[in-house]
Amino acid sequence: MMNNTLLAKAEAAREAARTLGHLSTEVKNKALLNMARELEEHAAEILQANSRDMAAAQSKGMAAALLDRLRLTEAGIADMAAGLREVAALPDPVGEVLSMWRRPNGLEVGQVRVPMGVVGIIYEARPNVTVDAAGLCIKAGNAVLLRGGSEAVNSNVAIGSVIAAAAEKSGLPPGSIAMVEDTGRQTVKDMMKLNGYIDVLIPRGGAGLIKSVMENATVPVIETGVGNCHVYIDKDADLEKARAVAVNAKCHRPGVCNAAETLLVHKELAAEFLPHVLGELRARGVEVRGCPATKSIVNWVKEAGEEDYLTEYLDLIVAVKVVEDFAEAAEHIYRFGTKHSECIVTENYSTARRFVQEIDAAAVYVNASTRFTDGHQFGFGAEIGISTQKLHARGPMGLKELTTIKYVVYGDGHIRE
Repeated sequence: MMNNTLLAKAEAAREAARTLGHLSTEVKNKALLNMARELEEHAAEILQANSRDMAAAQSKGMAAALLDRLRLTEAGIADMAAGLREVAALPDPVGEVLSMWRRPNGLEVGQVRVPMGVVGIIYEARPNVTVDAAGLCIKAGNAVLLRGGSEAVNSNVAIGSVIAAAAEKSGLPPGSIAMVEDTGRQTVKDMMKLNGYIDVLIPRGGAGLIKSVMENATVPVIETGVGNCHVYIDKDADLEKARAVAVNAKCHRPGVCNAAETLLVHKELAAEFLPHVLGELRARGVEVRGCPATKSIVNWVKEAGEEDYLTEYLDLIVAVKVVEDFAEAAEHIYRFGTKHSECIVTENYSTARRFVQEIDAAAVYVNASTRFTDGHQFGFGAEIGISTQKLHARGPMGLKELTTIKYVVYGDGHIRE
């Protein structure tokens, strides 16, 4: 039996999408700016709701890195509001003419960018996703159905209530932003089956959630990726750049999908490089698990097994492997990577080019931390998620990835003979 409350919200979203699809840019931008202002004005109550979520999470022993994702601060709320303002300042993708051509018979055929319709988001632990997803969907002319995780339910409901009310007061139709407050598993299962109401479903969270949605949804899904990301230190690397990139990729925010989980080091640099970088990682609280060659250089390292190279830790843990050459590094990434974000540190132009060409991932980096795989960092204002699939969208998804195309054909009484 379908959850009646969920069905009512989905029906309202479907109706709202009919209007949102042809609202002016000015109206959508006004809504986004008002949403930003209301977030800041209601910061105290949002933080109060978040404190309840934090207390509950701590009582259940949630890992520190995941608590970091859950925690909201005044600065964090200000950042969310700033993100909405950035989205408002971006060009509106809706109505963009992608191409137009004239056929020999005189027909004019064109492609125009249009909204998806209703976007469903299922996500875990990060209340800022509520704002990012809603803002991007509205600017792209979509209604959005948001279902956050139980660990952030108070935060999400508080945020969702504020931005939905602001949007409606700004002239957007009721149901444009809908928060699904029921965090039970059956509600997730019901969302996966809302054909005819949800046009695309986007899961954001751990491997278990993504796998469940991919395997069970009957509505179209964009797969967002588990991030088993690697940093490869090539034999021609600048060691100071290598140290900075490796430490940042692991330690900056270990609980997010673009944090590095494995450090690969060319054998020619290992003896010189590993003691320094692993010592710094250890000083920052990182548990290091390494191959036999790594342990022979740094004896306090824990032994790594195959499972360690398969794991997205989302924590202050890193796996390390000394590799023979570029080919072994590439093979390791191919075998254990999740096609999210991969990095090489090298001063060799040819090797860098080879890495970019051969490594299959949504984002590949040369001499830069994997932590930059992020819609805001790429200039999208925010992101709806990071896609690791290859159809429709790949990498950080912004406004354009929340649209599709419509063919527009102009004739003058043309008939087909």
